[in-house]
Amino acid sequence: MIPESFLQELLNRTDIVGLIDAHVPLKKAGANYAACCPFHSEKTPSFTVSSSKQFYHCFGCGAHGSAIGFLMEYTGIGFLDAVRDLAARAGMLVPETQTGRAGSGDERDGASVRNLGQLLARAAEWYYGQLKNAPDAIDYLKRRGVSGETARTFRIGYAPPGWQNLAAIFSDYQSPELLAAGLAVENDSGRRYDRFRGRIMFPIVSAKGEVVGFGGRVLDGVQNRDRDGDSGPKYLNSPETPLFSKGQELFGLPQARAGLRETDTAIVVEGYMDVVMLAQHGVKNAVATLGTATTPAHVQKLLRQVARIVFCFDGDAAGRKAAWRALENSLESIGEQKLIAFAFLPEAHDPDSFVSEYGKDAFLRLIAEATPLSDFLLRELATQCDMTSAEGRAKLLALAKPLLARFSAPLLRLQIVKRLAEASGFSQQEVERLCELRPIVPPAPPRAQRPAPSLLRTLIGDLLQRPELARRVPLEALPEDDPDSELLRRLVAALLPESVEDGEEDAGVCSHAMLIERLRSRGDQDLLRQLSGINQDLLQESFSEGDVETEFRTSLEKLAEMQSRRAFEQLKEKARKLGVAGLSSEEKARYLQLLAAANLWEKRS
Repeated sequence: MIPESFLQELLNRTDIVGLIDAHVPLKKAGANYAACCPFHSEKTPSFTVSSSKQFYHCFGCGAHGSAIGFLMEYTGIGFLDAVRDLAARAGMLVPETQTGRAGSGDERDGASVRNLGQLLARAAEWYYGQLKNAPDAIDYLKRRGVSGETARTFRIGYAPPGWQNLAAIFSDYQSPELLAAGLAVENDSGRRYDRFRGRIMFPIVSAKGEVVGFGGRVLDGVQNRDRDGDSGPKYLNSPETPLFSKGQELFGLPQARAGLRETDTAIVVEGYMDVVMLAQHGVKNAVATLGTATTPAHVQKLLRQVARIVFCFDGDAAGRKAAWRALENSLESIGEQKLIAFAFLPEAHDPDSFVSEYGKDAFLRLIAEATPLSDFLLRELATQCDMTSAEGRAKLLALAKPLLARFSAPLLRLQIVKRLAEASGFSQQEVERLCELRPIVPPAPPRAQRPAPSLLRTLIGDLLQRPELARRVPLEALPEDDPDSELLRRLVAALLPESVEDGEEDAGVCSHAMLIERLRSRGDQDLLRQLSGINQDLLQESFSEGDVETEFRTSLEKLAEMQSRRAFEQLKEKARKLGVAGLSSEEKARYLQLLAAANLWEKRS
């Protein structure tokens, strides 16, 4: 856990305009800055950045966040990596323990992790330099059609045969960090040697642009020259390390970033050479999993950057099995405005051979015509059932039940439920009941008359501009029958300190940027979405530099008047039922006071 006080200080020290401008050129627009949104295609700038309030918002697609959120969305890195990145820029030390990933078995501080990154970067440059002196490796790449420019783009290198070649660049070859980085291996007798030998080397680069591991493709026959007696697997990846986890990283992601933004689509393939050759043929939005099945982390990382993922696999049984695993691991990440589809190649082809034989346009047609997740799911389930029998149709629902329970997109789930009902002969309600699904109820229509909703939304807009005003909101005066009251209460609670210890009476409320991160840490991004989507005008107002104080005081006066009017109506109703004599002395005095005020209200109206 990272303390909120640190995050607040980090956000205060970060110049969000400078950060975003380094990735997306901004232009001055009044008191703020604007650009075409990096998260969706547009011709007219709707992406706005506030320097004073340190957040961004797109009035086209709704993207909204702090400096931390921008790094996460734009580069695809996780929360901790984004915090570490900003902290390094600000010269701050993150107050949290760096823990080795599963399988590493030890804890390392930030300096140690940085050392591992430096070792891997040096190794990557050395492997890249070795390629020019390896005719067998160059011949292999030429036969595969890889150009010199493409090799430079992906920094493809070569690990020559030999047991301890890396000793030439690392003076302390016995350093434990070489083992921790996955560059060296020790056998049972304690003898150390290079992990990668006689292999084409593909550096695996994180979303931050740092080398975190390698994939090595063996050259046939070369490995045996090392007296190893075993050529090993065709592809060998770095082991799990404090920097590298196969379930988290994707090959080619940094090189694909521009293509992802341009197409808003990520193509996921299985091999390094698939990514390399697709890029060489102009398909620059492809990435590859690292010899493992697609994981939820892979899907989440990509959906933070694009609206559509197409998994492209071989059309054989193994390819369909890989596609099904990808489907299962996508169910909890897919959203209503995100699309996932599956493209299957003709038999005996992989993406590399297909694009080399048929060209870019044919490959892109295949991607454009990819099967949507819902169609693939229902089709695959149906192949396991005899749809002509009652037993087969019942089995269809039994197979679908655990999958439906994992859907995070309720509207998509509803569409699939309807199609299951058609296929199985059950009604939609029966499918929902048999699969133990909570029915999706459409939202109730808005009330015909609500007590001045614009007033409460004005207050919400005031708090988004001046969070410190949260202390002055009279929550007891909010009308109970207005849904905006609950939204305002939640916003005030999120802005105020969670607890006030002795001597902290003056603890400040959080900033707008910190509000975003506080809601993220609480898992309450639903509130942020409501605040962003309730009315675009609120966000437009939150970028303004108007007289918020005057507007806020006026709103409080109106709120107090609304509260008094409600109290007056309640006393009038009680007096009507019981008579004035039925009122207590305090109620009579309050009634007379409100009666006089009512006369003023009438004159004003």
